[in-house]
Amino acid sequence: QVQLVESGGGLVQPGGSLRLSCAASGMIISFYTMAWYRQAPGKQRELVATITIGGATNYVDSVKGRFTISRNNAKNTVYLQMNSLKPEDTAVYYCKDYQRGYWGQGTQVTVSS
Repeated sequence: QVQLVESGGGLVQPGGSLRLSCAASGMIISFYTMAWYRQAPGKQRELVATITIGGATNYVDSVKGRFTISRNNAKNTVYLQMNSLKPEDTAVYYCKDYQRGYWGQGTQVTVSS
């Protein structure tokens, strides 16, 4: 049974940083492309970043240069380091097994002064 559990969200001021974690069980993350998505109130869920089996990364234009996706295979965990946060980054952030469609429950990120 695959489970993805996100953590690390919270309230942060504009310009601040957060690191989200996605701990996986029932699967080995290094075997799959993993992704982070986000959904802001009243908006569709959007793909934020992906990391492939080979470690290649890709980002939506709005977060390039500010967010970094990575993984620790020993901990079976995927991360999203978010720097220079903006109010428009406010959303629920979700981890996903990109290839097979398993989702985590999400973690709220709020950027506000």
